Amino acid sequence: MKIDLSGKVALVTASTGGIGFAIARGLAESGAEVVINGCSEATVNHAIQKLQQVVPGVAVRATIADLSSAQGVETLLRTVPQADILVNNAGIFGPQDFYGTDDETWDRYWQTNVMSGVRLSRALLPGMISSGWGRVVFISSESALNIPADMIHYGVTKTAQLSLARGLAKFAAGSGVTVNSVLPGPTMSDGFAAMMQDEMDKTGKSLEMVGKEFVMANRPSSVIQRAATVEEVANMVVYVCSMQASATSGAALRVDGGVVDDIV
Repeated sequence: MKIDLSGKVALVTASTGGIGFAIARGLAESGAEVVINGCSEATVNHAIQKLQQVVPGVAVRATIADLSSAQGVETLLRTVPQADILVNNAGIFGPQDFYGTDDETWDRYWQTNVMSGVRLSRALLPGMISSGWGRVVFISSESALNIPADMIHYGVTKTAQLSLARGLAKFAAGSGVTVNSVLPGPTMSDGFAAMMQDEMDKTGKSLEMVGKEFVMANRPSSVIQRAATVEEVANMVVYVCSMQASATSGAALRVDGGVVDDIV
């Protein structure tokens, strides 16, 4: 299978590192023009330089915007008023006791994880529908189905993304635009590496090893019994964005290594 996205413009939010950068790279390798988004000029420029090194000749643009507010989304849309592919990857996570999670924290998670995707989809879907082709992908999480007791606020936003994506898929029915969710499980992203840094420093173990130990201790239902790589997650996203995935819409596609114990 050869995925060819030549002539398509792909916006990947929060794409300066981790899963977001891996998705941007995969789309660029498939021929798409990629828009790199981040909160600072330094991180965006670094990501663009890195992308140009690994994908020579890539067509790439920068957009610097914090998507946790309506104003930030408006800033992005002034740079990117239209796109063929929208990957809603922007999100925040972190463990917190339910009793200690105040309204401000709930709202911050909701605005970043859910409303950024609402606002961008509302702005960019009309152009996709009028052109008869488009792809919208929400990067959710296995935590949408397997709500963690220590991150209820996070899990709720990830479940909301599934509802949003399914509703938008039905809203865009018959238009040539597909909307899907991709649900990673434990993944060796930059954030995961930062979380595991103390353990790696203390034990001298590699990220792969501490990732495997984390999965076996905290997600023992995992079928692959290790953390996924960012590239493995990106591969699913690139496929969903392809011409070949035209019959897949309204789906919640798990790249969780089988953590969620469900046959559906």
